[in-house]
This record gives sequence, C-alpha cells and structure tokens, in this order.
Amino acid sequence: MPTLGLEDHVVDQGVYDRTVQRFKEAQILLPTFGELAEPRTVPLPVRQALASVKPDEANPLNLFRVHWYNDADRNGQQDLPGHVVLGEEMTGVEAKIVVALGDRFPLIRAHKVLAAYGCLAPRVVTGQFDPTSHRAVWPSTGNYCRGGVAISRLMRCRGVAVLPEGMSRERFTWLADWVSDPADVIATPGSESNVKEIYDKCNELSADPANVIFNQFSEFGNHLVHYLCTGAALGAIFEHLRRPGLRLAAFVSASGSAGTLGAGDRLKEDYGTRIVAVEALECPTMLYNGFGEHNIQGIGDKHIPLIHNVYNTDIVTAVTDQATDQLAVLFRSPAGLAYLAERRRVPEEVLGALGSFGLSSICNIVAAVKAAKYLGLGPHDVVVTVATDSAEMYESERAKVTARDFPGGFDAVAAGEVFGRWMLGAGTDNLLEMGTRDRDRVFNLGYFTWVEQQGLSVEDFVARRQASFWSALREKPREWDEMIKEFNARSGVSVA
Repeated sequence: MPTLGLEDHVVDQGVYDRTVQRFKEAQILLPTFGELAEPRTVPLPVRQALASVKPDEANPLNLFRVHWYNDADRNGQQDLPGHVVLGEEMTGVEAKIVVALGDRFPLIRAHKVLAAYGCLAPRVVTGQFDPTSHRAVWPSTGNYCRGGVAISRLMRCRGVAVLPEGMSRERFTWLADWVSDPADVIATPGSESNVKEIYDKCNELSADPANVIFNQFSEFGNHLVHYLCTGAALGAIFEHLRRPGLRLAAFVSASGSAGTLGAGDRLKEDYGTRIVAVEALECPTMLYNGFGEHNIQGIGDKHIPLIHNVYNTDIVTAVTDQATDQLAVLFRSPAGLAYLAERRRVPEEVLGALGSFGLSSICNIVAAVKAAKYLGLGPHDVVVTVATDSAEMYESERAKVTARDFPGGFDAVAAGEVFGRWMLGAGTDNLLEMGTRDRDRVFNLGYFTWVEQQGLSVEDFVARRQASFWSALREKPREWDEMIKEFNARSGVSVA
C-alpha cells in the first residue's frame, strides 16, 4: 500500500537530506513512538526544558507533550493518564465507566494531535515529506485537521485544514490563529456527515504535487499510534483500578476515522476486552447501511474507514444527536450541575470533569451505558472510553441547542427530563452484536469508498480481512522509532 504511510525505508534521499537540514536549522527533535507511549522515558534534559514552554506554544519541544500523561495544567507529567470514573449515580449502571481525558493534550486540547503526529512523523523520516516545499493537507471534521495544523507548525512546515463549513465556530476560530495563510483553511459543503466532499476536495488538491494528503481515514499511522499509545494508556488506567475479580469488559469508541478503535485492538489482546464501535443514529452506516445528517461533531460517517479493523469489532451501537446536544447543555448549565449534585449525588470530582466532555465524548459515554446494559455488566466490570475533546469547542453549539430546545431557559425541570431521558433511559435499542455475516456486510461497505471512489486495488482492500494483516502492522512503530533515532542523530539536535 504505497500511499498509506506504511513505508519503513527512505523513499527519496534528496527529500530526506533537505528535511534533516531544515530540522537542524530549526532545532526540531522528534520523539519516538515509544517515548509518547511511555513519556517517563523521555530524556531528562527534554523534560526539564519543557518546564519553560507553555503547552499551547508553537515550540517544537511540545512534540514531547503529545501523550496521555500530561497533568491537569498540561505543564508537567503525572504517573497515570488523566481520567474520571463515572459511578452509578451518574450513569444508572453498576459497571464502572472510565473516561480518559483528551483535553490534557497540548496545542488543541484533544487527542487528535496524537493521530496527526502518528501520520506525519513516519513520512518525515522516510523522506516522503519535504517541509521546504510540501504542504501537509489534513482532511477531517474538526480536531484532526487542528492537530495536523499544529504539528505542521511545530515541524516548521505549512499545514492546510480541510473541513466542512458547518462545523463549530470554535474550530474555525482556532484555525484562523494557527495557519500561516487564511487560504490554508478550506471549508467544504455540508457538516459532520459530508466526508465524501472532503475527499473530493483532497483529490482536487492532490493534482498539485506540492500537496501531500494525510487522510486520517486511510493512514495506518493513525491506527498504530492509538494501538501503541492510547491502548497502553487505557491499560495503565485499568491496572491502577484493578482489584481481584475486576475485569476490563468493554472498550467503547465512536468510529470517526477508526483511529481510536485501534486502542481496542490492544486492549482485546491484553485483556480480552470487547470492542464497541459507535455511530450517530441519524446516520447509521454500520447498523443499517443508512445515511443522514447529525451534529455529533468529530465522528464521521457514511463510509467505513480503511483503517477500521472490522473483523475485530464485537458490537455496533448508535446514539442520537438529540442526546449529545441536550446532555451537553445539562453538563454546562448551573441548573444541570445543581441537579446532578443535589438530586443525583454526583461526586465533586465528576462534576469538575464535565467540562472535559465534548459532543463525541458524551456520545461515547451514552454508548458505554448502552453496552453495559446489553452485556449485563455489574460492579466487577469496567467499561473504558475516551473524551476526545472538551466542551470548550462547542459553546456556540450549546447556544443553538438552548435556543432551539429550551426557549424558556434551561431549569431544574429540564435538567431532570434530559438526564432521565438520555442517560438513565439509554437502552439496548439500535445495538447489534456482530456475527460473521454482520462483519462481512460492514467490511464490504468499504469497497465503494476505497476501491470505486479512491482507487485502491481490490487486493489491498481485501487483504485487511485477515487478522495477520493487522498483526503484521505492529512492528511498524518499532521500525519507525529506529528511523526517528537515526534522523535525530543526523540532524544533530539535542536538548542539553
């Protein structure tokens, strides 16, 4: 698969040499994948130097903060990834629902910055991306393109964001501050469900050889960095909570680009965890071959990502955007917080974490409740999921929902109704436990995107049916790490 970021050798020596020189001049040191998975292994001089660098500063040293172990201020490291445990008073189920907090990441306060690094770094050290002449094009529905623009800027190259025009205003405001040219923010028609329109624009841009497309839906670096880093981080959280008899029963993640689902592959190997993939009920592609529009921003749909290991997915479920829209209002309103504290007795540490839940994060939590009910999980079970981004990306969306759904204002009665309907009332409807025929159907849906539309060969498409295809990928990060070390040695950059 020559265009999917899997090369493990220098493809173009001239590009490689120019990149080494650029990084030497700009004093850019690259972290290895292993260091991002276990940041305590980052050299001490780097960690000491980071103390004087702000987490949202366009400083190359912030590449070493692209991991799950940042503390709440994002200035230092902590021994355990940031997370919150949601108990029965919050979820209505006995199983513990554990949410890893993506807003601890630097630059964009979302874990998609990790995916962006996982895609760009291998292209840099294999001589496929020339920061002196190439533009890195990042197609997404919001956070991945922000992460790509941020990582591009830290690597002193030009990043281009491609995203639907209907995404939250806060995404565009952030991008305007980070791109080098306003023309580097390209808004395509539609909103969250219009992924094909993003692809069409990228196909148009790829006619210019100066544009290098980093399609998160087909870049296996996205899958692998989450398998290695996110999977290990979630495993570390579980080990911290682990008691005799406690089991990691399920991992839940909205499909999106399917990158984060790669963490489920790691958890299944280590703990036998079931993998639950989630989509919007308004666009139930995996469940019903469906289509439609929705507002769970950041989860993508209407197609099956190439990097989705479909035959490893155990359950598919759907969550309506009415739930995520209204719970987002509940979690950020004074009346909602008072209801949770006084009527539900939700602990203070949980209330304090609600600002870390964006729309797709809330989607993951509701889906975790649905999975726990379907699987009949109890107090000795853990369901783990991620809060991809925080509530700060959706202030404008909450204002729209409040005006639309609560024109008289959001009060205690509305809080009780919303919580009862969408959290306590989350059921096992629109949920499918995947058998072989179901996996075949979902896998085959990808043919129309990747072979017919994007030109992938049938042989490369079908190869992904086999578990051996995915297991063979596991060596790539180790091979890239050796190339990163060699690249750093050639650039001569060090932090003393």
